[in-house]
Amino acid sequence: MIPLLAIGREPLVLALLVAAVTDRQGDAAGADGGVAAFLGVVRNHNAGRSVRYLEYEAYEPLAVRSFERIAGEVAARWPGVRLALHHRIGRLEIGEASVAIAAASAHRADAFASCRYTIERVKQIAPIWKREFFDGGDVWIEGAAADPDDEVARAKAERAACA
Repeated sequence: MIPLLAIGREPLVLALLVAAVTDRQGDAAGADGGVAAFLGVVRNHNAGRSVRYLEYEAYEPLAVRSFERIAGEVAARWPGVRLALHHRIGRLEIGEASVAIAAASAHRADAFASCRYTIERVKQIAPIWKREFFDGGDVWIEGAAADPDDEVARAKAERAACA
């Protein structure tokens, strides 16, 4: 059985996350509804530079705890949503998936909003750092900086999700 929340070096398979949040009959959250999914992919450019590849590092136990926190926030805000979140670490080539999210709900609006909220919160609070390698050098991209208990940051993520 695939875990709902995970971080690791293996390639991400969005279909497995979708299957994990749907029941065996394929119905979202056990009822007619919807599944929203997000797949973050390594792009070949950033800040006017040609990107060659990325490396992600994380403090894995704390990253999983932050994923659990995010899942709890989603459950409190959108009851009935079933969420799966996986993030990769290590070297990723252009076009490879770095993060995969699937959210299933009886109501499509909740699936979309919780999926968007999840990626916003990952960027805010998960201890995952990205190093970008480009033609001529490399740079660390600013990672999570928000205090997980910062209600202003949470509200910002919710505004983005519900816009």
